[in-house]
Amino acid sequence: TMARGLHHLLLLAALLQLLSTTSAATAGDVATGSGSEKVHVAIYYESLCPYSVRFVANHLLKAYRDGLLDAADLTLVPYGNAKVNAHGAITCQHGPEECLLNTVEACAIDAWPDVKVHLGFIYCVSDLVMKNKHREWESCIQKQGLDPRPVTECYKGERGHNLSLEYGKQTAALVPPHQFVPWVVVDGKPLYN
Repeated sequence: TMARGLHHLLLLAALLQLLSTTSAATAGDVATGSGSEKVHVAIYYESLCPYSVRFVANHLLKAYRDGLLDAADLTLVPYGNAKVNAHGAITCQHGPEECLLNTVEACAIDAWPDVKVHLGFIYCVSDLVMKNKHREWESCIQKQGLDPRPVTECYKGERGHNLSLEYGKQTAALVPPHQFVPWVVVDGKPLYN
């Protein structure tokens, strides 16, 4: 697992380097008034995966706060290595609590489409997971000053399950397929190392 941890660190370094050089170029485009295209960054992850949680809590939010993601169109996909059976039931790698949190985070992304808002919520949940307090995830809604109703109605209802199924389809459609989580894709290409 040490090699896997190093792999993830190298992945993050590559992502941050790419975003910092793109951010500088984009800042120059904005300053001169020319149009700029954002880099599309998609992160496929699991809510209880230790590697995913550390990536979100220790690196992704910091990159966002440092302005490195200003040049990025960030998409978070909470699904990872989950599986769907023939009856549409989802099984998650780290058990039913991960399925619940994946769905809650999918609902948060849906309810609060502004990346600043849902990333703040997901960061809070990831921080709780690292402290082994993930069952207190609802406190993150309050900490962020958000209305809990849209997320609660979503994850307890059919909408949440359907969002999770959709994220499963997006994950299954990756070319090449993801090999681990977090799986970072920049402009349609995965970052390996």
